[in-house]
Amino acid sequence: MRFPSSVRLFALLAVATVAAFAHVAAQSDSQQSATRAEFLHQLVAAAIERTHHVVRYDPAYIRIPYPNGDVPADTGVCTDEIIRSYRAVGIDLQKEVHEDMQRNFSAYPRKWHWMLAGADTSIDHRRVPNLMIFFSRKGQTLKISSDAADYSPGDLVTWDLGGNVPHIGILVDQKSPQSGRYLIVHNIGQGPKMEDVLFHWKIIGHYRYFGAT
Repeated sequence: MRFPSSVRLFALLAVATVAAFAHVAAQSDSQQSATRAEFLHQLVAAAIERTHHVVRYDPAYIRIPYPNGDVPADTGVCTDEIIRSYRAVGIDLQKEVHEDMQRNFSAYPRKWHWMLAGADTSIDHRRVPNLMIFFSRKGQTLKISSDAADYSPGDLVTWDLGGNVPHIGILVDQKSPQSGRYLIVHNIGQGPKMEDVLFHWKIIGHYRYFGAT
């Protein structure tokens, strides 16, 4: 059965259009992958650079400017290493967390000892539970496993140190010569360090965040 030439032409045009869209989509995906890979490379470099700073562990509440506010450069906690690493690549987690909390305050944890009545630009982004909610809402939530191969440079990991004490760190592109695992940049009390601690504590969160989209 032969179709009219106009039908055949329409079919050819339809196939060509679909192919063109598929090509454009593939190019877009490829460009996005390259952009994200470069972003993670820069983020990891920023995290490693943090290990050259002397930081005294100090969890005290300090009122700081907004946006782009920070506690004194020679003080900080685990979250400050994440905040400072992201800020080095142009992402202000203070601003992004605050804006999301303002719009979706009920989505964030309200621990009784925080006595939260509303968002606080000086401290909200410096709390691990808030970052966990933010990264799960705005970034990628990745699987938690005991296989080191499931964790890549630029990934953010949170742990329970015991007694519901949370902690956060970032994987970098340097590996332990002993275990072969990617090292973690974190501050657990001795300032920013790069250590093989991925499985030292119970992992409770695994994320990847590329910034607001």
